[in-house]
Amino acid sequence: MQPVQVSSVWVGDGRLALIAGPCVIESLELCQRVASTLREICARLSIPYIFKASFDKANRTSHQSFRGCGLEQGLEVLARIRREFDLPVTTDIHESWQAEPVAQVVDLLQIPAFLCRQTDLLHAAAQTGKPVNVKKGQFLAPWDACHIVAKLQASGAAGILLTERGTCFGYNTLIVDMAGLPLMRQLGVPVVFDATHSVQRPGGAGQQSGGDRRAIAPLARAAVAVGIDALFMEVHPDPEHALSDPATQYPLDQVEPLLRTLLALHAVVSAANRATLTA
Repeated sequence: MQPVQVSSVWVGDGRLALIAGPCVIESLELCQRVASTLREICARLSIPYIFKASFDKANRTSHQSFRGCGLEQGLEVLARIRREFDLPVTTDIHESWQAEPVAQVVDLLQIPAFLCRQTDLLHAAAQTGKPVNVKKGQFLAPWDACHIVAKLQASGAAGILLTERGTCFGYNTLIVDMAGLPLMRQLGVPVVFDATHSVQRPGGAGQQSGGDRRAIAPLARAAVAVGIDALFMEVHPDPEHALSDPATQYPLDQVEPLLRTLLALHAVVSAANRATLTA
């Protein structure tokens, strides 16, 4: 396993890291509230934390859906969050030309699942000198993620993370193949579990994605038990009124109890793994 440094945070060093924030940048005030709360929680629990929010959701179900504030304003917000809270930040890019300007502000570039096979986009992200987190497409087998890793390595990526976010299982339904997590970790890169997108029902609510928020905590527990390096979550203080993914963002006031459970489980799993290695 090759740990990845994201500014002051390490992912894959044996601790459970958190990548979290609102799905989309609705306002500076929302991002400040989420970043401040999660920073305090993670400081109390000694969890490495990276703030995430999107400046544009380019793959919304409907053209009438809220996409975000755009590149220029979005980068201003992310830069302010990074500066005010002394946090590494990440956001997703959708086109190759976005890689360079976004890399001037963020510490980790994220590639959306639908674009995980886009060679030019992966190359552009790797060439920025920033680490890259790629969400494995819903259509992609875990073992085929080796091609993502190979493309990024060939392009000189400074660090590589792979994120599991569910696999297509019939129309408007996703399922998580937990057996795929250790397969992806065998590629030698840290693996992240996206607990919120994994419970989506794409297009399942007519003009927007649906989902089942009740499944987030059980799936997160299962992923930690199987073995992951970081947890990805989209978090909102009022999910039902969020402008993007209202069915699957996790309530901000429920994050700390979940993280405490996951840390306890992670400690048990880590101890068991150490015992196995020394047996």
